[in-house]
Formats: sequence, C-alpha cells, structure tokens
Amino acid sequence: MADYRPIPDERDVFHDYRSYAFRPELGVPAYDPDEHEEPRDTLGSRRGLYATEAADDANPRCVCRHYWLEARVRGDTHRTAGLASVATPPEYRRQGHVRQLLAHSLAEYREHDVRFSVLWPFQYRFYRKYGWDTSNRVVTHECEPSVLSFATDATDGADADSTIFRRLEADDCDRLESAYETHRERYGLALERDESWWRHRVFGGHDRDPFVYAYERDDRVAGYLVYTIDGEMGDRTLSVSELVATDHDALLALLSFCHDHDSQVQRVRLRAPADVPIRDVARDPDEIDTEVTDGPMVRIVDVAETLSELSYPDCEADLAIAVEDPLTDWNDGAFRLEVANGRGEGDSVTAVADDPDVRLGIGALSQLVVGFRSARTLERTGRLEATDSSAIATLSTLFPGTETYHGDRY
Repeated sequence: MADYRPIPDERDVFHDYRSYAFRPELGVPAYDPDEHEEPRDTLGSRRGLYATEAADDANPRCVCRHYWLEARVRGDTHRTAGLASVATPPEYRRQGHVRQLLAHSLAEYREHDVRFSVLWPFQYRFYRKYGWDTSNRVVTHECEPSVLSFATDATDGADADSTIFRRLEADDCDRLESAYETHRERYGLALERDESWWRHRVFGGHDRDPFVYAYERDDRVAGYLVYTIDGEMGDRTLSVSELVATDHDALLALLSFCHDHDSQVQRVRLRAPADVPIRDVARDPDEIDTEVTDGPMVRIVDVAETLSELSYPDCEADLAIAVEDPLTDWNDGAFRLEVANGRGEGDSVTAVADDPDVRLGIGALSQLVVGFRSARTLERTGRLEATDSSAIATLSTLFPGTETYHGDRY
C-alpha cells in the first residue's frame, strides 16, 4: 500500500522531478531556494506518493501540486482544486503510481469539500481515462499588427480626455477587479482571484513578468491586456495571454492598442475565449490565422454533494442517473437528483441502478454540469444514454449550456 503525504521538506526532490518531466532539455538545474522558492513557486501544496514497503527508499514514486481555488459554476462560487506538476521519474513509470496519486488527490479534495478538479494535461487521452474531460476551448488569433488598424479607425473619435491606457504594477492589481468580475460573471469556471494570485500568477511570470495595461474610461477600468513581447529584433511577437473587455468599445480599444505596436513587432498573437468576436469585427478576417485548441480538463470530485450544491432553473425534476467513474468508488453508481425551487438534492442510491433515466461517464457529467456540453450534444456523440427524449429534455432544462473559460495556468 502506497503512502500519500505532503512533501514540505523535500523541495529539492520536487524540483528535480518537475524539471525532468516538463523541461528535460534544460537538464536538471541545481536546486537553489533563492531562485526556485519565489512566491509564485510556493503557491499550492506539494504531495508525493511513497512506497511504504521500502523503508530505505525515501524517494517519492511520483509528485503533484494542489492549488486551492474557487471557481464560478452556474452563477455560484464553488471550491475548486487546480491539479498541477504531476511528475514521475522514468525509473518509476508504468507501475500505476499516477493512478494511485490521482485517486488519493480526489480523496483529499473530497475531505476539503472541493467540488471540481481542473488540470492542464500533457495528453488528453491520459487524463480522460481517469475521468477528467475538456472544460472549454481556447482560441488563438495571430496576424500582422496592420490587420488590426480597423480598431484604430473605429476608435479615432473616442474622447481622449475620458479614455487612457495605463501600465499597472502588481500593487495596482485591485484596479482590475471590477473588469475581471464582469469576465467572471460571463464565463463558467473562471477563477475568483485573491491578491496573491493576482500578484504571482497574473502580474508574475516564470522567467519574466508580463506587461499589464489597463484601458480606463471615465476613471474606471473597462478592459485590460496581459502580454509579453517575444522574439528578437525583426521577428517579434506581441503575445497576449489575457484579454478582458467589459464591452464592445473596450474590445476595439484593446485591439487598437495592439495595432499601435506596429513599429515594434511583426506579429500579434491574441489568446481569448471562443466567443470573443475578433474575426467578426475585423475588416480582413482572411488575414488572421485562427487556431482552436482544447483548454484545461475538469472533473467532479463528489457527484452527490455537487448535484446538491448547484443552483438550478426554477422547475421541478426527478431523475435517476447512473454514473461510471474509473477512479472513485463513491461516484461509480446510481444517483437520484430531485430539484425544486432552484435547489437540488443528489443522493447515492442502489434502487435505480438497473433502470436509470440516464447513463454517462463522470467526464461527460462534468462537462454537462459546468455547461461546456449540452445533454443533446453528449447523446449525439455517444457520451450519454437516455431512456427517452423526456430525460434529455429534463437534463437540458436543468443544465443549459453556458460559456465556459478557464484560462489561468498553473
């Protein structure tokens, strides 16, 4: 039986494992507390899986890090765990250690009343077999700065006395909160950020800190950009990792700001939610290279507790749901969901196991709950089975599709 425990005193081992797993081309940089224990690096909780049968072997078989977060799902804030830095040295691979680590992690989340787990995968197939699945798409637009000149043309008439771009430092992070709150209300799974997260994850970078510019209108922040300038002279790219606009005019102003870098950069790269209408407003959309990729993956930690804590439309419903979970026994079974007056109660039961209204895997249920996939889409793609169309209609009413976007990396 493996031993899952914190590893606060073996930071050099955690550093070695993580370096080998994610940046092997650099070798293993010597562990230096002053360099590798910056505030950004110390966020979260380190965990390791150890072999208890070998007392003389003190090295963990694999490691990970948990970030204790809160994310918005269907209008409410729910405790969410960010799972990161899952790493196994080659001598311990293909022995089932990561499976055990993930199972122990979910058990710890459950003890802390965490509702959702989110991770950025190295391979989607790997984590899908353990119950995580895609939570949102990420769209990346790339073009020459001149392609964004339409935004400058559209904003030429703006009142220069009431609008301004201002570069912000980490001490100014509170100025962005109102604009970010508009973003958070718009997208499911958007994080609630505390000051530490703003300072060390938004304003702070791994190798270098990004630029953060706010667009202020009438003394209020109406939008902002987080970006770096990559490459060398003559081949530079302005890379925007976060673009938040509270309205259409603010979006145009942010795009115009990027256009104004035409003397410094040769390309502009914009990373944004799928519904940000950059191609729709562009004068020359054919000059924009757009790539759609899968974003992070999400997983419900405890089905019964999560179904009971969600907010629902004002309706009445009673469904028997059979869930398949390859990793946790508390989710692998049948559940009855009763909804009334916008609140639900989810109970684990056995009586409906042979005759449920709906059957689906934990990954599909997670996508349905957060709003990324509708019940009809899951059925159409073979991810959900229902006894009849009324069950699909009920699920569609209880879990209408919403825009989801979890863009924070960890």
